[in-house]
Amino acid sequence: MIRLLAFGTVLALIGLLLHFRYVRATRLTRPYSVVADAVLVVMWILALIGTGSGEVFDPAWSRLPAFIGLTWLAVVLYLVLGTLVVGIVTFGIRLVMAARRRESVAVRLRVTRVGSAMVATASVAAVAYGLFEAAHPKVTETTVALDRLPTEFDGTRVALVSDLHVGPARGAGFVQKVVDEVNAQSPDIVVLDGDLIDGTVELVGSDLSPLSELSAPLGVFAVSGNHEFYAGDGGEWLDLFQTLGVTVLRNEHQPVTTSGATIDIAGINDATAPAPYEPNLTAALDGHDPDRFVMLLAHQPLQAFEASDLGVDFQMSGHTHAGQIWPLRYLVPLQQPSIEGLDTVGETTLYTTGGAGAWGPPVRVAAPPEIAMLQLVSN
Repeated sequence: MIRLLAFGTVLALIGLLLHFRYVRATRLTRPYSVVADAVLVVMWILALIGTGSGEVFDPAWSRLPAFIGLTWLAVVLYLVLGTLVVGIVTFGIRLVMAARRRESVAVRLRVTRVGSAMVATASVAAVAYGLFEAAHPKVTETTVALDRLPTEFDGTRVALVSDLHVGPARGAGFVQKVVDEVNAQSPDIVVLDGDLIDGTVELVGSDLSPLSELSAPLGVFAVSGNHEFYAGDGGEWLDLFQTLGVTVLRNEHQPVTTSGATIDIAGINDATAPAPYEPNLTAALDGHDPDRFVMLLAHQPLQAFEASDLGVDFQMSGHTHAGQIWPLRYLVPLQQPSIEGLDTVGETTLYTTGGAGAWGPPVRVAAPPEIAMLQLVSN
């Protein structure tokens, strides 16, 4: 609740900024100014509902207002960025006109009005596109060549699903769509790489029930992401995953055998998991034969640095959402070694999925959601 109140305060201040920029600065007249302010207030309320949905508010009634309110947050992002651009332009006009000893009020007002209208239109259009894009995760196909992979595993198909973020804006219907798409690919292994939910087991747990329908001959495996620990004891989520027929790897590994050859699938908790769930790759590899190929499930790509040090051959991660909403993509490298796709960290091959869902706004702009199908081949 404290986080919700803090967020509400910050969002109210942003709303006040938007009022001054899009209502006052443009000298918007009645009744348009009243309508604009009413939209800001109503969307502020809906955004608060969206932020608390799944944790404070029951999605049974809050999901629709949450969907609208969280979508508004994406619009706010673009409105704020547009405000900065328009502000810089009008400030430049003031400097140039002052240097020429000419009055700039009329010119700046005209630019502010036209610029604000363009920004508002572009923001709504971009988010409308992003809503459509986020609702339709696509299957991507990637071949991963791996040096120590036994030839018996050559051609193994792994379905990698991460970052569903079910709860506030998406429910069981979205999960069912993803499950049906995964099963249609006939994978040998299914990996659920964390951040499957946003909320509590009590309010959101039932939305994951379609995961019990996942089928793969070599197993369905899961690890935690950071969001499993945001609302209460994350261990409760891992216990729930287990009841759905999923093998949850909690800092441990499990051998998988086909045609007489064996590899180890290891999984560790998220890099930011609190006590007593801290990630422990050493423990996960305890008893592992170093001559055996090991595939690691770790939610965050940055966990590949330790993986490389400890001889992991292949790591699968999520977390980044490929930036989710442009231009946030350019901030990801400040924290992670990979944004999306195939990469190498030290001696470890890394695949980072852009994720199937969306956190916060159910919107993805220039970062399409994916269900990653990885075909492993011996190098």
